[in-house]
Amino acid sequence: MTEHDRVRDLLAAWAFGALPPDEERAVREHLAECESCAAEAERLRETVRLLDGAALTGAHAPPAPDVLAAALRARPAAPRVAVHAAPYAAAVAGLKALLPEAEGRWSTPVVHDWDVHATVAHLLAADEPLAGRLGIAPRVPSSAAGEDVSWVEAWNRRSAEVIAHEHGRTPAQTVADWAAQAAALLAVPEAREPELAARATMLMGVRLPVADHYVVRAFETWIHTDDIGRALGLAVPPPPAGYLGQLVRLAVRVLGLALGPTAPPVLFAVDGGEQWVLGSEDEPVYAELALDPVEFCLLVGGRRTPAEVPRRVAGDEGAIRNVLERAASLSWL
Repeated sequence: MTEHDRVRDLLAAWAFGALPPDEERAVREHLAECESCAAEAERLRETVRLLDGAALTGAHAPPAPDVLAAALRARPAAPRVAVHAAPYAAAVAGLKALLPEAEGRWSTPVVHDWDVHATVAHLLAADEPLAGRLGIAPRVPSSAAGEDVSWVEAWNRRSAEVIAHEHGRTPAQTVADWAAQAAALLAVPEAREPELAARATMLMGVRLPVADHYVVRAFETWIHTDDIGRALGLAVPPPPAGYLGQLVRLAVRVLGLALGPTAPPVLFAVDGGEQWVLGSEDEPVYAELALDPVEFCLLVGGRRTPAEVPRRVAGDEGAIRNVLERAASLSWL
């Protein structure tokens, strides 16, 4: 990662005044020399000013001011995690800020056949694989017999098991256990030390560094927070630009692996961000595809279909369709 990329990932935390002194200095020094980062930093600072006052406006639906205010109150005064774990910390804070709005409405349908209570229980189960690899004991005892099944089947079974268990408890108890497990994930050395988080581990069918698995946890937590917000009639803002960039870059890497080296090459870009060539490196690009970064994440998260996601395209339609369909197929959420 270049110094430019590192600073861009820190800009959201910088805008909130939530960086430790050494990173604060590094950001300020970079902003003095880089016009594009300085412009992004000013935009983020303006967003923070709007969040502290009235509602945020933009291309997406305006968030509810009371939810945004709660999210701001919920964020830690100073992060104690490294860059790779910061998006997860922010996503956890966002969901904790939203959940009081569910009081009295825990049985509201959300997604799949889950209500709000079950969606939080699912996140409790979903964070378990990473927590277990990092030595954190499960909050719900497992009854699995250790059968040799695919990770998808094991994932679905464990989620159903935890949801069934939590429906026998109060929503407050479920939220408390989810929050405690999330806090434990953010307290282990791997959340604070990039060197420890650099080791790779196989989770959910893909071998990635622990650091990337933290970004995966941020991705799913945000997606389900958005699910709950929509169910309750509240618009949840997307992750801040720096964190959103981390989600996008990881999703692009996983998409590239899924497409493989022989797929028709497509120049893929996200609006206002980077671009990549997906597929074969031995041929000229067949097509160009550009998506809004939030819409791209919603596509990968299974909340948009290839047919409905807004896009700008040029070139071979089959190559573009291949990328969109493969991106949509990545969702297990």
